[in-house]
Amino acid sequence: MARIAVIGAGMGAMAAAARLAVAGHRVVVYERTRTYGGALGRFERDGFSFDTGPGLLPLPAVWRDLFVKTGKEPLESRVELVQVDPSSRHVFADGTEVSLPNASRAGVVAALDAALGAAAGQRWGDFLVRARETWDRTRRPLLEEPLWPNWEVLAGREPYPSVPHKRLLRTRRAGTLAEVGAWELREPRLAALLESHALAYGLDPRTAPANTAVLPYMEYAFGVWYVRGGGLRELARAVYERCLARRVEFRFEAEVTGIVEEDGRVAGVQLAEGAVTEAEFVVAGVTPDVLDRLCGGSPVRGEGEVPPQRGGASRLTVLLALRGGRPEGAAHRTVVHARDSEAELDCLFGATPGMAARPTVTVLRPDDPALVPDADHEAVTLSAVVPALDGEPDRTTAETYAHRAERLIDVAERALPGLRDRLLWHEVCTPADVAAATGAADGAVPVPALAGAAGRLLHPANGTRTGGLFTVGGWSHPGGGLPHAGMSGALVAGLVVEGPEFRGSR
Repeated sequence: MARIAVIGAGMGAMAAAARLAVAGHRVVVYERTRTYGGALGRFERDGFSFDTGPGLLPLPAVWRDLFVKTGKEPLESRVELVQVDPSSRHVFADGTEVSLPNASRAGVVAALDAALGAAAGQRWGDFLVRARETWDRTRRPLLEEPLWPNWEVLAGREPYPSVPHKRLLRTRRAGTLAEVGAWELREPRLAALLESHALAYGLDPRTAPANTAVLPYMEYAFGVWYVRGGGLRELARAVYERCLARRVEFRFEAEVTGIVEEDGRVAGVQLAEGAVTEAEFVVAGVTPDVLDRLCGGSPVRGEGEVPPQRGGASRLTVLLALRGGRPEGAAHRTVVHARDSEAELDCLFGATPGMAARPTVTVLRPDDPALVPDADHEAVTLSAVVPALDGEPDRTTAETYAHRAERLIDVAERALPGLRDRLLWHEVCTPADVAAATGAADGAVPVPALAGAAGRLLHPANGTRTGGLFTVGGWSHPGGGLPHAGMSGALVAGLVVEGPEFRGSR
């Protein structure tokens, strides 16, 4: 039985802790804040409750596997997991609307044909077939296996089987997601639908590789899910309780200030209070900058390894307390597309990042009595991608985000007419709040690992050059997103228990 110190109580870190405890190790989790869950936070006021992080769960099989492997107990015995149907409603720039069924390719094809015209659904269906081939090619190396030592193979190969496109006597193949939309879908609203999946993860579809197609494929193939009875924060609670049941020890408000190393191997962690706790293994669920600081500036990655990603886009979230109950049949999720998508992308990813005057806004309206004081009220969440923080937030920053929050409410009225008339109050969660919850100083949200693109969207391996030191969570392989966080925990546990020969789950 080894002593294992886990730094951080995010979802990936807790997934690793539970699996390591089941393997017979003594696991202690050190969390600098007062609670667990990382980005899966909760805000409560006046009988209203809101998720402050992700509001929907793709690929729940990852978390089902965790519960089976750590107790032979289904996830559904701990939380009420329900499919969201329709999976999404889209309001396009020209006012066209379409609602897409959950995990039904035939249903999605029919809905798109009805809303966008004959052949639109077929083109989307054909795209999903190619996206499935991409998923089959990349699923294991990018989600289920430790990062390959010869990761350059993933960096140089574009696994999306793009359709040849003739242009000016030349035959070309799509290399970016935007080109997939323009050349293969050939319908502006279909292209907007496709690109919205990249934007939701903070990716610019104009530079995101074509194999970003796996992100919409995951949703349309496996569905999107919600945890009734309090939202996705309840998933974090269930994982935390599973850790406790497996005798994982949690120490909250316990900040780790250093990783102790002896002869090239970890020996323990040092706490802010000055105490040093011995450990044979350390699992760090922190950002690359924090990891560098904890290691005293000593490099934990060798030459030729995938470099850490730093920075990126963040999220602005507006929590709305509304008078009047949720209308029957309202879509759980509505995506209100920007009226000028190119201008939005230029604002977000240009030389001087900012937010468009009318950005793409995601509206979440959960059908969940646990979120409201009574049936005569509704809890609604708005979110949009925004640039990460640039420097320390100040009064001007707060005023800027307050103004941006008003823009989100204005856009959301396209999906919820009369929204402002129903508004009791609203709260704004900014990138500074993301930073406080996750430890990412700029509030950036990590993206899932993707192939191609010269490796710039890969994340560093879970193992490091320091013996016994592993990294877990969104800033290491396989990257950001709830399924990926859960898999990072499984990969780290496998590497600790089985050693370098571990090749992933079977």
